[in-house]
Amino acid sequence: MAGSTPLGPLGEAYVAAGRPYEAQKILEQLDQLSKQRYVTPYVVGRIYAMLGQNDEAFRWLEIAYERRAEWMILLKVDPALDCLRPDPRFQDLMRRMNFPE
Repeated sequence: MAGSTPLGPLGEAYVAAGRPYEAQKILEQLDQLSKQRYVTPYVVGRIYAMLGQNDEAFRWLEIAYERRAEWMILLKVDPALDCLRPDPRFQDLMRRMNFPE
């Protein structure tokens, strides 16, 4: 999902395996990589959401929205974002994406 880098799926795998420290290291690598080439902010937001770091997840999803990241079309159905759905910020993002309620 992270375009030309396998780091996004690797970070998600670390979260799923109960290895948050390794996932956090992947997020640091993605942040550094994003300064050199495109890394979809949606994937970074996803990993933060899976880690339960909702504020960071929303920060990256906002960047994804602003940059019109292609993966934002999955916002409504992506199960990795279920933990964000009750938050008013998620509903605001859905509204701005013009998804039906």
